[in-house]
Amino acid sequence: MSQLNPTVGDLAGNEQLALTDYARAEAEGCHVIVYPELTVTGYPPEDLLLKKAFVRDNRLTVERIAAVTNDCVAVVGFVDEEHGALYNAVALCQNGNIVGIYRKRLLPNYSVFDEERYFEPGPDMVDGHPAGAFTVNGVTVGVSVCEDIWFADGPVKAQAAHGARVLLNLNGSPYHQGKHDEREDMLRDRAQQTRSAIVYVNQAGAQDELVFEGSSVVVAADGTIASRLASFDADFGVVNIHADGSVEAATVAPFESDLDRVYRALVLGTRDYVRKNGFTDVVIGLSGGIDSSIVAAVAVDALGADHVHGVAMPSRYSSQGSLDDAEKLASALGIDHRVISIEPAFQSYLDMLQPSFEGRDADLTEENLQSRCRGTTLMALSNKFGWMVLTTGNKSEMAVGYFTIYGDSAGGYAVIKDVFKTQVFALCRRINERAGREIIPESVITKPPSAELRHDQRDDQSLPPYEELDPILRQYIDNDLGVHEIIALGFDESVVKRIARLVDVNEYKRRQCAPGVRVSTKAFGKDRRVPITNGYRADRA
Repeated sequence: MSQLNPTVGDLAGNEQLALTDYARAEAEGCHVIVYPELTVTGYPPEDLLLKKAFVRDNRLTVERIAAVTNDCVAVVGFVDEEHGALYNAVALCQNGNIVGIYRKRLLPNYSVFDEERYFEPGPDMVDGHPAGAFTVNGVTVGVSVCEDIWFADGPVKAQAAHGARVLLNLNGSPYHQGKHDEREDMLRDRAQQTRSAIVYVNQAGAQDELVFEGSSVVVAADGTIASRLASFDADFGVVNIHADGSVEAATVAPFESDLDRVYRALVLGTRDYVRKNGFTDVVIGLSGGIDSSIVAAVAVDALGADHVHGVAMPSRYSSQGSLDDAEKLASALGIDHRVISIEPAFQSYLDMLQPSFEGRDADLTEENLQSRCRGTTLMALSNKFGWMVLTTGNKSEMAVGYFTIYGDSAGGYAVIKDVFKTQVFALCRRINERAGREIIPESVITKPPSAELRHDQRDDQSLPPYEELDPILRQYIDNDLGVHEIIALGFDESVVKRIARLVDVNEYKRRQCAPGVRVSTKAFGKDRRVPITNGYRADRA
């Protein structure tokens, strides 16, 4: 099992990863090596597939991989093309040649998947036998791709009926909370239904918003988990499988708690986005609040303390306690910390705009000016030193528009954009628990959240308490329930209608925010595609 971390579009780099593991498999005496879905291109390649040169070069790459193979069969994912149609395909490569090709039959076209935009489904039968049924070293095996195995009546049923007791399944299965349990429950069912061993190889790594946690697994024909590779890391594993579907027990990497898996996903997503896009360092506005604290902690675990820069940017409304908390956090993490007051810039804006604002009271405008001064400052540091700006908004704030467009939303990557505020608190407590010391200052965790853009400001002056807000948002966003359905669950009618309206009217702001790690089944971005210009208002329905 070759659990690679490919980079989308890096054909040469992905080829080298595959060849390195092939040499290792040969050294281990393996008969077969199985790679993740679309090994050559990385997953998902999206509109790169519309470029004929990319499709051509991907074919040349898989042919080069095939050319170096010997007796060990390499089962490699690539994009196949015939008469202008594209297929999500697998090449079986042995002794210098491509000796068989399987084309994915079931194409997912929901949630983050758009495969019907690019691919045609493969055939059910090839040369009088089920597609994907091959003979490898005298053993009948079934080859399939990701979605193909999720359905009991799908391709693997026919392959098993043809005599395949070993099923090889290549995957690009994105992470979300709870996915690992759902996936293994399905695989146990499928193994028992087909009376076959299943080799399920998933890629590791991150691609833009998506995280692929690996967790590749071998399931014996009786449903027993015989082997599991690491989560959230590239890995390699050797397993002995017999022709009858029985499996010799191997290493089974344990699963961490769901909360720890969320944190690992945030770290992996941040690391790969920063590094695969050519950056080494990041900069974060440290407010002394809980959101910037957890983003800084994630960044350190992703990139190392030497590559993380924290900037406190006080204004006339910043409390000394928050400045002290930011300094304590930076010291605990061991990161570069500097203080740049935005007061001169803020005052200059007030002076510049005073003639136009004359006779009008200070309001949200002046609050947002401070946030935009901070965004401009961070972007200046980014330009000067080549640091990527990490934004610090959480899912609760993103949902209701409680952020400043072109201010605190300005940056390259939004680490916690899919993490509700209540979960941010839980993650911070877990960081301290795991470290056995105070990384996130206790005062940051316990003080009332505040943007500190006016005197004595608190988040709960503008929003319901997060313990009340987040359950409503989970129902409205993640579960797509309507206002009246949520009210029927026992939530206050006026609060639900107000929150639904805030979510609806802030779509235009969210659409302009940076991409960020997806950890739920309904993240802002690929998952949720609500029109900006939209006359339907759930709070009035």
